[in-house]
Amino acid sequence: MRDCLNHRAGFDRVLMTVAATFLTVSASSALAQDQGRSSAAELAIEAAIPRPEPANVPPPTASDIKLDTTATLQDASKEPAKAEAAPAPAKIEPKPSDVATTPATEAPKSETAKTEPAKSEPAKAEPAKADTATAPAAPAAPAAEPVKAASNVPAADQPVADKLKDIIGAKTSRHFDRKNERAAIEKFYGARDFAPVWTQGGSLTPAAKGVIARLKDAASDGLNPADYPVPDFAAATTPDALADAELKLTASMFDYARQAQSGRMHWSQASGDILYPEHPVDPNEVLAKVTTATDASAALDSYNPPHKLYKELKAKLAELRGQGSGPAIEISDGPALKYTPAGKKQAEIIVEDPRVPQLRAKLGITENANDTRYDAAVAEAVRKFQSGAEMKATGILDDKTVKALNTPKRDKQIDVVLVNMERWRWLPRDLGAPAIGDAYVILNIPDFTLKVMQRGQQVWTTRVVTGKPGKHATPLLTETMKYITVNPTWNVPPSIVYNEYLPALQQDPTVLQRMGLRLEQNRDGSVHISQPPGEANALGRIRFNFPNKFLVYQHDTPDKHLFAKEERAFSHGCMRVQNPDQYASVLLNIVMPNEKYTPERIRSMYGKSEIDLKFPTPIPVNITYQTAFVDDAGKLQFRKDIYGRDAVMINILKNSRGKDIENVVAHSQPSYSRPATTLPSGVAVANNGGGFGSSGPNFFERLFGAGPPTPPPAPVGRRPPQQRVFTR
Repeated sequence: MRDCLNHRAGFDRVLMTVAATFLTVSASSALAQDQGRSSAAELAIEAAIPRPEPANVPPPTASDIKLDTTATLQDASKEPAKAEAAPAPAKIEPKPSDVATTPATEAPKSETAKTEPAKSEPAKAEPAKADTATAPAAPAAPAAEPVKAASNVPAADQPVADKLKDIIGAKTSRHFDRKNERAAIEKFYGARDFAPVWTQGGSLTPAAKGVIARLKDAASDGLNPADYPVPDFAAATTPDALADAELKLTASMFDYARQAQSGRMHWSQASGDILYPEHPVDPNEVLAKVTTATDASAALDSYNPPHKLYKELKAKLAELRGQGSGPAIEISDGPALKYTPAGKKQAEIIVEDPRVPQLRAKLGITENANDTRYDAAVAEAVRKFQSGAEMKATGILDDKTVKALNTPKRDKQIDVVLVNMERWRWLPRDLGAPAIGDAYVILNIPDFTLKVMQRGQQVWTTRVVTGKPGKHATPLLTETMKYITVNPTWNVPPSIVYNEYLPALQQDPTVLQRMGLRLEQNRDGSVHISQPPGEANALGRIRFNFPNKFLVYQHDTPDKHLFAKEERAFSHGCMRVQNPDQYASVLLNIVMPNEKYTPERIRSMYGKSEIDLKFPTPIPVNITYQTAFVDDAGKLQFRKDIYGRDAVMINILKNSRGKDIENVVAHSQPSYSRPATTLPSGVAVANNGGGFGSSGPNFFERLFGAGPPTPPPAPVGRRPPQQRVFTR
């Protein structure tokens, strides 16, 4: 019995093994079938989720099937047929196993949520699963498509815009060798999607025509048209050629604006004793101003100097070139004409001659135009003409003067006018101070005159004495006069101390005492020489202070007789004023009109103590070098080139090529130091060596009461300074 039970148990185990094997084979077969429909990931998710009853799930309808909107946007333009065929799966009867896998749509939830965030039914999510299989293609959609469609570039100009983008993006210096200009180009064209501004559909715009007209007429402003080449737009028939012409015209416009405003050559190229404030153009402003102006030619022309005297020279340049109107006036030959003023023992002698009316017209004398008398006014005009023509200024109309009047050296005169126009570009655009009616002082060295201007009118004028040619030449500068000093102390400049007075002491130890000068020597051996206030002071009774690095100023003088001379270049660089008391009262009444200063009130301050009268508003002082100018009668006047400035500039402008002459030339700077000196025996020393332990206040501080002027900032928009050094 026990054996039978054992056999039965063994049989049961065999049956269980066979059943298990059958179930395993069946399951493997079913799994193999499901693998044809589902991926491994789907099966894994399916195994973890309860299987719903198939009888409770209705079959899907066409409305239950939703297309992936992202995928549709991507492919709609390329494959419209796919979008239309998408609803076809609605006709397929889903199997229970298909429905059971729908929860797998939660895996790409971040993508499907964008299209159907409110859908939560498993049956309706099934088609979405099929669409999400293509969702990874969505990031490949070209982001530039909407931007390109919104571009404002006309279709006809798009090829040129594309070429401009390539050229500008390359950041090469083929067209622009200045960083600020390249930056302006990138900003300007980038803001307009690189659309050309000078052409539309291959034709020139009104702005381009205006710019081209101004560039071609550059000679009328004393500039060289060859420096501003105009590309041939008519020959530019391809996008490459049009883009190249576009940038070339822009580069020429930049060059014109820059040189019209600041000059073809930097003032430091001419000499080391010139210092004017820089006023470079901003390329961004040039582009904006010219391209948006109603008249692009006028906008570009506005970079030329606005000053009245510049515009008058421009008109005279046209006349010299034969573009003016009116017949030429020729003076006939005849006897010499001389005017003799009245003297102590003789009366005034005035001769008459029928040629005098023509002479008056030739010299621009409008008063008594038909008068045949060779009077003082005519003789003075002849004297000025002779001086400008580098002849002996006698005031006598002789054969040589008549020949010079009839056959002027026109080419040379044109050159002189051109360099004078160039120098006007160096000056500030606003010469005066707006707070005091645009008042300013302007001094013309070759004409030896000083004028006070206010509201565009001459307020006062006087004669001046300027520096000797050579190392004592009066510098050209623009500064502001901050105060005047009545009864000034003369602090002798170091150049005079060490080059003149100390050598003189070696010959005569008492010379400084006899001149009324005071010598001080500090413990370090340095020397300072000064002259106390008084009638015999070298600066006279008044000094006009506009602190500058050249240590020059304007002042009175005890040597009044020099003002009677025609050429008055006698000083060490400072400017002596003929009527300083009147000059002081004019300036003080401009800055303090309620104080009612008069020359008499100024003279009442004369004494032994210094008195500083400070200006509430500083007055600009402009020291200029005008060898050609138009006088009040409208006559073109020429003056002798006493410092040789014209000759240097003409040579540079005619013989230099390229833009190198725009570069800044470094020059040696003035030194205010005083080296130790051994004085000869017998020299009277005021402080007997008990002065400063060091050299004490330098000359600038003694003169103007402050430290040396701050060096001007590096010019903006100009190339780096050359390493050439010229000494004064």
